[in-house]
Amino acid sequence: MASKVPSVKLNDGNTMPQVGFGLWKVDNATCADTVYEAIKTGYRLFDGACDYGNEVESGQGVARAIKEGLVKREDLFIVSKLWNSFHDPEQVEPIVKKQLADWGIDYFDLYYIHFPVSLKYVAPETRYPPGWYYDGESKVEHGKASLQQTWGAMEELKKKGLSKSIAVSNYTGALLLDMFTYATIKPAVLQIEHHPYFVQENLLKLAAQHDIKITGYSSFGPLSFIECDMKLAEDTQKLFEHPTVKGIAEKHGKTTPQVLLRWATQRGISVIPKSNSHNRLVENLEHTDFDLSESEIKDISGLDRGLKFNVPTNYGIPVYVFA
Repeated sequence: MASKVPSVKLNDGNTMPQVGFGLWKVDNATCADTVYEAIKTGYRLFDGACDYGNEVESGQGVARAIKEGLVKREDLFIVSKLWNSFHDPEQVEPIVKKQLADWGIDYFDLYYIHFPVSLKYVAPETRYPPGWYYDGESKVEHGKASLQQTWGAMEELKKKGLSKSIAVSNYTGALLLDMFTYATIKPAVLQIEHHPYFVQENLLKLAAQHDIKITGYSSFGPLSFIECDMKLAEDTQKLFEHPTVKGIAEKHGKTTPQVLLRWATQRGISVIPKSNSHNRLVENLEHTDFDLSESEIKDISGLDRGLKFNVPTNYGIPVYVFA
């Protein structure tokens, strides 16, 4: 089944599966089994992060699959991210080694800067993952590391083989343009919130100009954030129920999630959906067996409202990175 998953070639020569499994909000109690079942289903890319707090359990699922001979380590593409509290250059390598130990592996295939925000260092022994608040409750303290300093430490990770590819997440066009003035290794991937309500066409064009691949998260729009009890505008319609998406799905005999994912992958964007349902796992993985017409892609893109959900202030966190 895994052979059906298309891949994209990164600017450093590495190859990344275009469809993966996102580990955000996967419960610790079920995470190991979820990862194991996803591997059995055919998933090979797993998108994790320090901040998700489930890297140990994710690694347990991977270890079980490897032990049973379902896959070898080199068959998997394991992704993680640098949390804001570890942006100080001297903290980058130590935390990556901790994360690798939590996963039970020797290297990441791809490692991101999670947010372009430096927070004051919190030792893992004090609290892990540290979250947004320095005191663990309500106090935000920004750090002193520049993004240039942090990226320099990221480049060292690649040189030392701790991550085969390095990347950035939640960067804007302005931050990328600034980055190109100092980076000796360009990011291989830019991970961003991407769905029909938040298309970011100009950012996609900028990334393409520099051969940086895009991974979109929250492909289903507001769904993930409704799960987080985020209060949304009353006119924010669930994309699964949007007449445009439903009509296209019915025409192709597909589900609305498959149409939303195909809208992304057909345009060259990678996706990392998650599901606890085996049937949905399969549907998400195998959504690339049909093509949308140019007019259907245009109709879905036309739903753009510039509506970004994954903003710290939407969670009540006073960090104004997307102000």
